[in-house]
Amino acid sequence: MSKLTKQQVLEEIPQKGFFGHPKGLFTLFFTEFWERFSYYGMRAILVFYMYYEVSSGGLGLDKTVALSIMSIYGSLVYMSGIIGGWLADRVLGTSKAVFYGGVLIMFGHIALAIPGNITMFFVSMVLIVLGTGLLKPNASSVVGELYPEDDNRRDAGFSIFYMGINMGAFISPIIAGILMKQSFHLGFGVAAVGMFIGLVVFVATKKKNLGHAGTTVANPLLPTEKKRVYSTFAIAVVVIGALVAIAIPQGWLTFDSFVGLIGILAFLIPTAYFVVMYRSPKTNEVEQSRLLAYIPLFIASVLFWVIAEQGSTILALYADTRTDLNFMGIELSPAWFQSFWPLFVIILAPMFAWLWVKLGDRQPNIPQKFSLGLLFAGFSFIVILLPGFFGEAGALVNPLWLVLSIFFVAVGELCLSPVGLSATTKLAPAAFSAQTMSLWFLSNAAAQALNAQLVKLYSADTEVMYFGTIGGVAIAIGILLFFISPIIMRYMKGIR
Repeated sequence: MSKLTKQQVLEEIPQKGFFGHPKGLFTLFFTEFWERFSYYGMRAILVFYMYYEVSSGGLGLDKTVALSIMSIYGSLVYMSGIIGGWLADRVLGTSKAVFYGGVLIMFGHIALAIPGNITMFFVSMVLIVLGTGLLKPNASSVVGELYPEDDNRRDAGFSIFYMGINMGAFISPIIAGILMKQSFHLGFGVAAVGMFIGLVVFVATKKKNLGHAGTTVANPLLPTEKKRVYSTFAIAVVVIGALVAIAIPQGWLTFDSFVGLIGILAFLIPTAYFVVMYRSPKTNEVEQSRLLAYIPLFIASVLFWVIAEQGSTILALYADTRTDLNFMGIELSPAWFQSFWPLFVIILAPMFAWLWVKLGDRQPNIPQKFSLGLLFAGFSFIVILLPGFFGEAGALVNPLWLVLSIFFVAVGELCLSPVGLSATTKLAPAAFSAQTMSLWFLSNAAAQALNAQLVKLYSADTEVMYFGTIGGVAIAIGILLFFISPIIMRYMKGIR
């Protein structure tokens, strides 16, 4: 079959049928719902599983080590998106990448659900990292293919898609938090079931709702390239394996050195991506200008996720050790606090989707929305430092402070994250569409790699300084971004 044009793909997708949006949004909404159900259910209890004593069903790791592992694992999850984006753009197409990614994630959760030792823990992490790298950026890319470039529904569509993500993320920590009292492995098992349901939904509805969206390989490998690429990949695997086999016995590859290496790669890889895409002969002058506009948005996203992703590390520890979990006669699970963030997004996402459509051309532009996201994220850390600043040392904190902090970061997310997904599909060079979406997720990878170092600075004694410094920097950069937004808009060449 000859390669279909974008217009031909759009014509075969039912353009109405899901809240006034293309029917394919239904398929992607529920696929991502179940994938996020599995991921966030696992993530809600993972840090506790790592540092709880073996007698309590955990691995008995040091708390600081557990926080760093959690951050570096999150970084690798999003960093693997570059592999998924490359495979989608050059080998599989985004639709196949979504399916194969879901299969790997499911098996990763199954491995984590098997009671065993720390070896099974790391096997599951590898499978989930690779699977998420295939699924997550490519599902978002397919959403972008459902709409014409000038369709005003696009931002609203991504907000609805984002609501699906957060519905899964809301429900799963509640279930996992209950099950962790019985066994951590029961919670991980439910995550595996969730991913299986997501795969069933995707396979059963994609033909009717998506048509050929996501099936085209944007920049396929030429026959002359395949042998060289596959040989290079095989050699790289052998060399890396040999280096690891030598470095570990020699003591060169330790946990700290690995964290440092991932931290360097998390910033080096997106920098290289920008340079390669900018200098590629397949990127025209307009696309080059849009890539330059994307750089400050990427930096703002990194800082936002530095704060937001501490919900599963520092704030999870805060919920477990600093918060009064006996509230109004109810014994709270520390995992349940991770449901508040998606709950707020579920409540507010339709309002934001309606607001952007209602405002039309009068809505804030993309950089201004990013600046609002940073401001709210910064305020969330200012809020959570107040109990430590005004309260007694070591006193347990009313859980409503933590809920209020989470509310602010959720508002910030709705200003920045769905808008960033939509902006990425608009600003991406045509030859690098899926890979540019992977680049967007690399902002999260960079943030969590940075967090792997930052979490070492947190303690009861440094709590106020820790939250105040990070929150203050976010607010300052948010204000700066707002004032330079007209300059960024000029480089976007008509994209608003």
